[in-house]
Amino acid sequence: MEARLNVFASPTARTFLKHIVAAGHALKAAGVPTATQELVNIRASQINGCAGCLDMHTKDAAAAGETSVRINLVATWREATVFTEAERAALELAEQGTRLADGAGVPDEVWANAAKHYDEEQLVALVAQIALINTFNRLNVITRQPAGDYQPGQYANFA
Repeated sequence: MEARLNVFASPTARTFLKHIVAAGHALKAAGVPTATQELVNIRASQINGCAGCLDMHTKDAAAAGETSVRINLVATWREATVFTEAERAALELAEQGTRLADGAGVPDEVWANAAKHYDEEQLVALVAQIALINTFNRLNVITRQPAGDYQPGQYANFA
């Protein structure tokens, strides 16, 4: 597959990407565990069919010490026994926040469950993380960015 656009050659795209990558860096200080952030990124990317983001976030998760079992079971997290209750709450929030067009938004019980495990700053960070990964998913899917060549940390200094 060939990309429809070379986003790294476009000054407009590079400027936009620098800003959204910087937004992602701002979320790190909120205290949501890195593993949870990566699980959220993986789940939203699975739902959206974003190969580029799946390539990146599965590799980054593995490089950060995540097990292959947990990475491979994200798509079936409800049936898997390897996720904590807090991770499950974050994954459910990610699913509901990604599938907004499928229903009436995020149900109160999903929000309440997430609020049992995360404080207000962490909830802000989770919501922003979900919005951010959905932005990246849409950019990659619309422009058909290919996947498979990503190296962990490749874009760490992009911003």
